[in-house]
Amino acid sequence: MMFLRRKTTQNHPENESLQKDEKVSELRAELGPLSGRSLKYCTDGCLRRYLVARNWNVEKAKKMLEESLKWRSTYKPEEIRWHEVAHEGETGKVSRANFHDRFGRTVLIMRPGKQNTTSAEGNIRHLVYLIENSILNLAEGQESMSWLIDFTGWTLRTQVPVRTALDIINVLQGHYPERLAVAFLYNPPRIFEAFWKAVKYFLDPKTSEKVKFVYPKKKDSVELMQTFFDMDNLPSEFGGKATLEYDHEEFSRMMTEDDVKTATFWGLDDKPHNPSNGHAGVEASPVLLASPAS
Repeated sequence: MMFLRRKTTQNHPENESLQKDEKVSELRAELGPLSGRSLKYCTDGCLRRYLVARNWNVEKAKKMLEESLKWRSTYKPEEIRWHEVAHEGETGKVSRANFHDRFGRTVLIMRPGKQNTTSAEGNIRHLVYLIENSILNLAEGQESMSWLIDFTGWTLRTQVPVRTALDIINVLQGHYPERLAVAFLYNPPRIFEAFWKAVKYFLDPKTSEKVKFVYPKKKDSVELMQTFFDMDNLPSEFGGKATLEYDHEEFSRMMTEDDVKTATFWGLDDKPHNPSNGHAGVEASPVLLASPAS
């Protein structure tokens, strides 16, 4: 009886919360002294996300986080500015929605049928920029975002190569753990299944569970969308009542304003640029691939 009582006490939510707080402190101690952007990046919330991604194993979380800090110091995602990636966004293939989901999370809209370039690095930098921007715009207390993926116009010709998709997965899983709350793949064509099977193999099981295939004629799909979104805000492309109109000039203005917020947040002097030129004049840094989350 004494043993059972002790076991129950150990599993009490308050004790579990304390144990997790201790893990965060332990991870911070293991990382050692941090400075500059690394210190800014490694909030308690950040450390917690890496611990969750590694099932609260401090050593594994430390290794993962150190890889991310190394990647960030080379790739410098917080220094990417809209004018460098704007040409990738001209068709609205990826954009931040002007609405949130029912949980107050930032929403990224992806329209792979609008693919307009063949640059793997350009596609990755554009997506990384918008993920950083979405994180900047998360509501107080929110750590993750929702993705809406519209397959209108998607064909084998417009799909990104599997190699590029894997590079994107490596960056997202390795350096943005627990940032994805849910991803809705809306009405994907049957030919997408082969592409998905090739990519799914490299997804962490926890990430894979967050990916939802939804179809407009299936009742459970409709109910799922209603659970996550206000139908009045949701674009018709996803079964809602709103109209999705991507205005590149308006979106560019919004992103340029956010670039100032990004520079302020990271304590950077914003890089000079010619706002009339949407094409980057700076060669992109190489992508450093992270090991898939497990």
